[in-house]
Amino acid sequence: MTGLATLAGLPLMIVPFTTSIVLVMGAPENQQSQPRNIVGGHVISALCGLSVLMLFGSNASFAALAVGLSIAAMQLTRTLHPPAGIDALLMVTAKLSWTFVLMPVLMGAILLVAFAYAYHQLMMLGRWPKSWW
Repeated sequence: MTGLATLAGLPLMIVPFTTSIVLVMGAPENQQSQPRNIVGGHVISALCGLSVLMLFGSNASFAALAVGLSIAAMQLTRTLHPPAGIDALLMVTAKLSWTFVLMPVLMGAILLVAFAYAYHQLMMLGRWPKSWW
């Protein structure tokens, strides 16, 4: 994750993925820790941030709007993943482009799911995920 954040030129990108790791490792049975929520939540939140940035620009009020919109969108799509709200905030405050949604957001979420799956299988910690989608 640190490598992806460095490649993207945004060290703060570590924050949403670090908090996602805490959920996946600390509460793997939680619905918000499942692959659908991790990948969908991060991507939807980043897209909400990008939309607000493109429509309104970048300031604190619009960053708050982006986070609120991302929460609503994640709830509507059943992909609520609280750490992903930070993606919307970063998109607006750092004025990031659409490519950021693909790398590191989408790529990072997929890698996080792959790592979590491998970890739970190797450590024999029970069945994770409860469902893939």
